[in-house]
Amino acid sequence: MHKPWRPAVPTGPRNVPVPILMYHVIADPPAGTPYPELWVSPKLFAREVAALAHAGYHATTLDAVWRAWHDHGPMPRHPIVVSFDDGYQSQSTRARRTLDALGWPGVLNLAVKNVGIAGGLTRGEVRAMIRDGWEIDAHTISHVDLTTLDASRLTHEVAGSRAWLRRAFGVPVDFFCYPSGRYNPGVEAAVRAAGYHGATTTDPGIAAHNEDPFALPRVRVTPSMTAAVLLATVRRIDTATSARPS
Repeated sequence: MHKPWRPAVPTGPRNVPVPILMYHVIADPPAGTPYPELWVSPKLFAREVAALAHAGYHATTLDAVWRAWHDHGPMPRHPIVVSFDDGYQSQSTRARRTLDALGWPGVLNLAVKNVGIAGGLTRGEVRAMIRDGWEIDAHTISHVDLTTLDASRLTHEVAGSRAWLRRAFGVPVDFFCYPSGRYNPGVEAAVRAAGYHGATTTDPGIAAHNEDPFALPRVRVTPSMTAAVLLATVRRIDTATSARPS
């Protein structure tokens, strides 16, 4: 089996907070697109990744973070998770190539409905991302607001998406991402019941080992951010969270 090249990464303390970046489409937005804030140009993305790497950050996966927090593996020094929601083709054609140049993995929060459709990822592309070290996590089947569903449909979207991805790609799928950041105690309970280790939100902040693993905050990356602004944002919240008592 192909194993992606990975540079030697210095290890650091296991219980440090970890910024989780949130991206969607890595492409230039067409005129009139309804959600331009979800698009980040490939050039800007490349500059952001380069700035983070130059500042000493090392990309890792949620699974590796969870293992380190539970004393089952190492944590890289200055860890960061680069996550992508939904399953857009640019995440393979653009983001994967940029990250692979550094030997960095990404985390793909994949909505089942986007596999094999126009503008979405093919099964072959997802498999290539897995071979390159990417983690595949669940983002429901139909990208629906989970807070509006009855118990049966909620289980279908939460547990069903995990089962589908595990069958299709043979990967663990141990983390979940709430579509549009919509969750409540009932939704969180369904995610726990489905066997996930944790879940990511759209709540702003940095993930910490001593907080709710099913409400992990992220850093939303917008097209208006420069690489310097993103780096300063990550450093600022990183410093503020690290200063809190554990």
